[in-house]
Amino acid sequence: MSKLRIISCTYRTACDYVNRYHRHHNAPVGCKFCIAVSDGETIHGVAICGRPVSRYLDNGFTCEILRVCTDGTYNACSMLYGACCRIAKAMGYTKVITYTLISESGTSLKASGFINEGKAGGMNWTGNRNKKQNIPHEFKNRWVKYLR
Repeated sequence: MSKLRIISCTYRTACDYVNRYHRHHNAPVGCKFCIAVSDGETIHGVAICGRPVSRYLDNGFTCEILRVCTDGTYNACSMLYGACCRIAKAMGYTKVITYTLISESGTSLKASGFINEGKAGGMNWTGNRNKKQNIPHEFKNRWVKYLR
């Protein structure tokens, strides 16, 4: 396998990848930017970033990594998280957030300099936004990285 590198990626390509390979979520609706990690022949993972889903965190300076999905290639996840932060910083964001299920370790996030803020959110959507999505009913951890 050739050396991995970050490449640009269309929203459609990223969504197709997430819908095909993500363990527990479909692609999000909308984004600010998408990237992929590739060896020059094959895409080994994608990241989709956008505005924070929580309207309380959507202050114009916070970017949320909405989805990261890889095929398990070594270091692909950490490369995507790092690149998302560099791009967000170049776009003027001062903070990047993302979420993992409580059952997930967050190893790539720790390696990328994110801090676990602890349990956040509920176990599922409520109210009008509850679309009976087939997602794990499990609490999440919120991770944050401040961009300097």
